[in-house]
Amino acid sequence: MVSRNSARAALWLLGCGVLAVLSLVSLTVGAEWVPLPTAWDALTHYDSSVVGQAIVVDQRIPRTVLALLVGVALAVAGALMQALTRNPLADPGILGVNNGAALAVTIAIGGLGLSDVSAYIWFAFLGAVLAAVGVYLLGSVGRGGGTPVRLTLAGVALSAVLMGVTTGLMLLDPVAFNGLRAWNTGSLLGRPIGVAATVAPFILAGLLLSAVVARALNSVSLGDDLARSLGTDVGRTRAVSVVAITLLCGAAVAAAGPIAFVGLMVPHIARWIVGPQQPWIIAFALIGGPLLVLSADMVGRVIMPGEMAVGLVTAFVGAPVLIALVRRRKVSGL
Repeated sequence: MVSRNSARAALWLLGCGVLAVLSLVSLTVGAEWVPLPTAWDALTHYDSSVVGQAIVVDQRIPRTVLALLVGVALAVAGALMQALTRNPLADPGILGVNNGAALAVTIAIGGLGLSDVSAYIWFAFLGAVLAAVGVYLLGSVGRGGGTPVRLTLAGVALSAVLMGVTTGLMLLDPVAFNGLRAWNTGSLLGRPIGVAATVAPFILAGLLLSAVVARALNSVSLGDDLARSLGTDVGRTRAVSVVAITLLCGAAVAAAGPIAFVGLMVPHIARWIVGPQQPWIIAFALIGGPLLVLSADMVGRVIMPGEMAVGLVTAFVGAPVLIALVRRRKVSGL
């Protein structure tokens, strides 16, 4: 056991090193490429008169920091949801949580005129909670209760409805909702560093709560009855997990819009690497999520003239992964 944990720790540290290198490279990639020495000088000896350094400080650093925060939030939220529901297809996007938050933010910005993320982030939290409750109620109606497959189907259906309502609102008043079009696809473009600073405390709080319930989720993922027999307070674990998921998803959506499939792919990759131990899955989600979002954002910057939103890139990658998971025989539980 010690040697296995040592190997996991070494691999985790290696992942941290890769993430650090990728974060530095992210400062150089874009419509205008910035040499790596210039990017490094922007971090150590900033000179606003140098165009390349100004691009790094004003555009690339806020974007990179936000990609790291959003990646962490969505990946850890996905890991919590999969363990909590014992559903390998659980994901903030698939279960409608992201689109619930997105609809609430759309109403707050376009309908109520709120323009600062510190104001409409509370609507994101409310929308995330209501969507999660709605999916649970829809998936639990009838005989058999809320099985993983039924919850997934309910989530996909509700997510489609919420996305349709959000799109319809934008079409009703294109002028008022014009600024939300790029945001609604999941984008990191044009976000000042203040956005990252606003959502960071909420994401940090969600991560701390995730750490609190990580070990208890090992028992919960085995079933409620067995978890109780092992001394786990199932109700407390579920409540803390739901609060953590709400904070993580609401903050991520408020900052960058609904980015799908990150919470689906990363926990699965982590599980393949470290096995079913939830603390290790969450630990690897901490680096896997930022790696995925940051890589997708960098690809989106250069894949076409202009750029492609990070949410579209993750969708191109995530859709085949979802199909592969659905086709597996054992998709009803973890």
